Amino acid sequence: MIYVWLSVLCSVCVSVLLKLAKHFRVDVGQAVAWNYVVAGALALSTLHPSLAPLRSSGVPWVALLGLGVLLPTIFLALGASVRHAGIVRSDAAQRLSLLISLLAAFVLFNEKLDAIKAAGCVLGLLAMAGMIWRAERTGPVAGGGRWVYPLLVFAGFGVIDILFKRVAAAGIPLGTALLSMFALSMLVAFAIVLARRTRFTTQGLLGGVLLGLCNFGNILFYLRAHRALPGNPALVFASMNLGVVALGALTGLLLFRERLSRLNLAALALALVAVGLLTHG
Repeated sequence: MIYVWLSVLCSVCVSVLLKLAKHFRVDVGQAVAWNYVVAGALALSTLHPSLAPLRSSGVPWVALLGLGVLLPTIFLALGASVRHAGIVRSDAAQRLSLLISLLAAFVLFNEKLDAIKAAGCVLGLLAMAGMIWRAERTGPVAGGGRWVYPLLVFAGFGVIDILFKRVAAAGIPLGTALLSMFALSMLVAFAIVLARRTRFTTQGLLGGVLLGLCNFGNILFYLRAHRALPGNPALVFASMNLGVVALGALTGLLLFRERLSRLNLAALALALVAVGLLTHG
């Protein structure tokens, strides 16, 4: 489980950096592009991956190509969702994508569903709903974007979780898998930046370096968690999502002075119970 918690920590750091991007006038699209350059360089220097396994017949190219497209574009979809649908709906869509991951664990990956795991899943979803609920009296501008972008975020994060599990289960070396998805994501991200004719800035580069460090750690530890617990994908899926929500809520409270209601605090406690049930199950 240590890999799950390290991945949670890195994931929350990514969220903090994205939250601070506007304050430091960092273009998110540009930072995302540079982040994959840094993440790819880290994969090369620390893992020393070989490209030879990519010539074998068992390479999950569909999953790798899917991640190469989804990893950079989901950042843009999330930003658009916040603008058109508001933070509450966007946060709910991202975290409730766990529904897709859990269904995949039992339907696609043949994990056995027992009563304890089922209870943990139900409590976990209730906990997430309670943690992301915030009263919002004023809504954003009406339009199709109010439901289209949250729907894209919901589906995108759910599919990304499933593709990560596919890559982890394929058996190719971890370094090779990471370098492949980072390289593909970098090409897609820079293509988006160039298509938007964004002017490259020092702030964007520095933001991308910090984002790349955290993003590399997030994905590295997440894939290692799946390989360390090959028979329990639901545990990894649920613990990761619940951990990010819980630590994210505490980070918002301590760093950004975001207020937590009694319902939010009760949901944090419920999340710990849910993770305990999933671990025991």
